[in-house]
Amino acid sequence: MLRAIEGIYQDGKVELAEQPQNAGDRVQVLVTFLDSNSIDPAKLRQLIDQLETVAGLQQD
Repeated sequence: MLRAIEGIYQDGKVELAEQPQNAGDRVQVLVTFLDSNSIDPAKLRQLIDQLETVAGLQQD
């Protein structure tokens, strides 16, 4: 399963904007650091939606 959730990295920790659903106690993650000065929030949301669409296609 691939699920993209926005978050903030601060003081060595990642704080997620929302709780992941159906995640166990130990789950692999892929973290991508974005240059916050150059990313348009609307384009970020579009990218997240596209990633989730690709993940859904792979599960079929």
